[in-house]
Amino acid sequence: MINEMYKDMTGKGSVIREFFTYANKVAAEIGPENVFNYTIGNPSVPVPQEFTDYMIELLQTKNPVTLHGYSPSLGIDSTRQAVADSLNRRFGMNYTADHIFMTSGAAGAIAHAVRCVVKDGDEVITFAPYFPEYVPYITGTGAKLTIIPADIDTFQINFDEFEKALNKNVQAVLINSPNNPSGIVYSTATIKKLTEILYKKQEEYGHDIYLISDEPYREIVFKGTDSPFICSFYDNSICCYSFSKSVSLPGERIGYVAVNPACKDAKLIVLMCGQISRFTGHNCPPSIIQLGVEKILDMTSDLSIYEKNKEILYKELTRIGYHVVEPGGTFYMFPRSLCPDANEFCWKAAKELNLILVPGDSFNCPGHFRISYCVTTDMVERSIPLFEKLYEMYN
Repeated sequence: MINEMYKDMTGKGSVIREFFTYANKVAAEIGPENVFNYTIGNPSVPVPQEFTDYMIELLQTKNPVTLHGYSPSLGIDSTRQAVADSLNRRFGMNYTADHIFMTSGAAGAIAHAVRCVVKDGDEVITFAPYFPEYVPYITGTGAKLTIIPADIDTFQINFDEFEKALNKNVQAVLINSPNNPSGIVYSTATIKKLTEILYKKQEEYGHDIYLISDEPYREIVFKGTDSPFICSFYDNSICCYSFSKSVSLPGERIGYVAVNPACKDAKLIVLMCGQISRFTGHNCPPSIIQLGVEKILDMTSDLSIYEKNKEILYKELTRIGYHVVEPGGTFYMFPRSLCPDANEFCWKAAKELNLILVPGDSFNCPGHFRISYCVTTDMVERSIPLFEKLYEMYN
């Protein structure tokens, strides 16, 4: 008999993908230049040239058996050490290769990190708005996911609700900063307050509480934004990183788990990741891509277009009359919709204006919509009159 849980999930597809598919269908009919597709967070700038050049060099000079063979279960040793060295250089940490586990992007990293520290019946807390895939990442382990309602005025952590939700069953807190979908970056003050609470609750409950930090947008931070390295504030912290956004490698599926060296059983947690792979079928990302990212660990793509697009959208949308909390990073913006039903609002924009947005309900933040502005600046500028028309429809 087939698995009923996964059968039920087939009828509850991603809302993001639903709007993305609609955008592609319309684009095929009227031309992509006439569709303003703000749905998918697919980077619009190329990978650094150094990566491409190094990949060519590897293919021309290295043993094909090494490049295309299986890597060790925890990842290639030189890659793990290079990741540790980069983190230490940039953030004043003391990671070694033994604290790093190579993964298939941040999704693979979270899937492993959560399984390391929770079991069936445990509880994980996260904060709205949050990436919708957190639900299967957490519930797939048998744990319960508890959502803290958003502070829609700032999108910083809603501490009153967080402290109410804390209980002895909470084993981990999952955060995402810079945040998808809001674009907000948790400030140093926010992280300090969060970790102070966690230290206090660890002592009160008599067990460890892990802070899992989902950081695929860590390098996409705009000027003047306070963006601390989160794991430096809390011993029992696990960083889940992806190279998809900062260096535009989403299709290569490459990331890592970095366990804070001060974390209890830090090296054991990494070894556990290797065993968890046996249950998830993960078995490491491609060897050649692991070697390739060694070259660009301290680099990013040219991310300036994201800040430019943010500045245009934030200025123009607030001028028109939309309520927007200004993003501090990423390539997302999360305005309030112009009617309570964000799904209705987004479908109206799509069907009447070919302006494709994503409703905020699936991010557990109704009454908002996400703009993914990793697009050309030309498209951003041409879309402003459509946002004006959309506003006029409701005012």
